[in-house]
Amino acid sequence: MTASERASFHDHFSSVSKQYARYRPAYPADLFDWLASVAPGRNLAWDCATGTGHAAIGLASRFKQVIATDASPEQIAAAIPHPGITYSAAPAEKSGLDDGSVDLITVAQALHWFDIEHFFSEAERILVPGGVLAVWTYGPLSIEDEQINALVRKFASMTLAEWWPEEWNRTAAGRKTIPLPFEKPEVPELAMTADWTLGELVGHMRTWSAVTRYIGKNGIDPVSPAAEELSELWREREEKRRIIWPFMLSASKKNGRFSDDR
Repeated sequence: MTASERASFHDHFSSVSKQYARYRPAYPADLFDWLASVAPGRNLAWDCATGTGHAAIGLASRFKQVIATDASPEQIAAAIPHPGITYSAAPAEKSGLDDGSVDLITVAQALHWFDIEHFFSEAERILVPGGVLAVWTYGPLSIEDEQINALVRKFASMTLAEWWPEEWNRTAAGRKTIPLPFEKPEVPELAMTADWTLGELVGHMRTWSAVTRYIGKNGIDPVSPAAEELSELWREREEKRRIIWPFMLSASKKNGRFSDDR
């Protein structure tokens, strides 16, 4: 990645790369089964903006080769190793992959950070005919405990209100209308859940971009006071509670041209 590309990249996650690798939720296995079934081949998948490789891991058992890139070298350094995955630092808009070489492109919880037009041009360049671009995002979590859920929502919407990046606010407003460039196949309805202890939930909260920005500006950790309040409600710290995220998937199948409604 060039110096100018690095300068234009808004990095909200490098400082928490290790926590990101540990405390981000796993994507459903059914998602990767479906992606493999609709891709025209299973030779090469590109996981763009891989972070620490959560989606790449899901692809690795279904494709011969997975290229996983991220604009943050720190995220790549903390990525989950796998013999079927090649990790490298690269921006979404300049993958370095060959023309017409990729069966599947995935973007997990990251499209809102991209220069969309340039990324779509890159996708068209590297996808094989009939290749699939799939993007997904998940919304704010909810917890199957009314009091705990209300406390986490209050922390996210009030304590962190002014600290969410503009890009995140844009995607939060339009999660169900992700614009994609090609023919759009039907996608399955999928659920995203996890059973977490209090420590895992708090670890996840510390990976939020708004928390990183809050600490960077104020030098104070906003999560610790919230964690103390949560501990009073959670009672048994090692007890696991069900966490649920609304999951939105959109896919686009290359037919040789951009669609007119892009």
